[in-house]
Amino acid sequence: MSDFLDDAGIIGLTQNPAPLLEQVFSQIAADEMRGLPFYRDHIPLRACGFQLFEQQWVGALLTPWMLSLVVLPGPQQSWPRRVVGERLMLALPCGTISFTLGEIAGCGQYLSRSLMSPLDTTLQAEQALLLAEQSARMVLSLPISDADAPVNPRRRALFSQMTNQHA
Repeated sequence: MSDFLDDAGIIGLTQNPAPLLEQVFSQIAADEMRGLPFYRDHIPLRACGFQLFEQQWVGALLTPWMLSLVVLPGPQQSWPRRVVGERLMLALPCGTISFTLGEIAGCGQYLSRSLMSPLDTTLQAEQALLLAEQSARMVLSLPISDADAPVNPRRRALFSQMTNQHA
């Protein structure tokens, strides 16, 4: 773990963290998770869509037991060391999301937001991969709204009720 620490805190990763996350979580799957009742053998372990956003790595991690958004420090970044379990709110293009600080040997500290844990028992491998890829893409997507929609939808509902009453 010392590879991820310096005097200032957690050192950023210069390379896309997907291969590292897949390696570390594959070991966790083999050592700790396989055999648990919520482990889904048919679901692949995949780090999806990782890209830099404001110099932090952001993506989704799909495992046979969960789907989470993950944030890691990017190149030339240094995070202060924090207490595992601490919650941080991050303003992302899709909106503000609460993340929890985690730490894993071989990966260091990271932020995660559970999207599905445990995984739905009816979820197929292809669906799970698509969901992970779309989640990674959506978290960094700007919200889209209809420019012609009323600012206050309740007000529009009020007008439609009034029109229906007078009809």
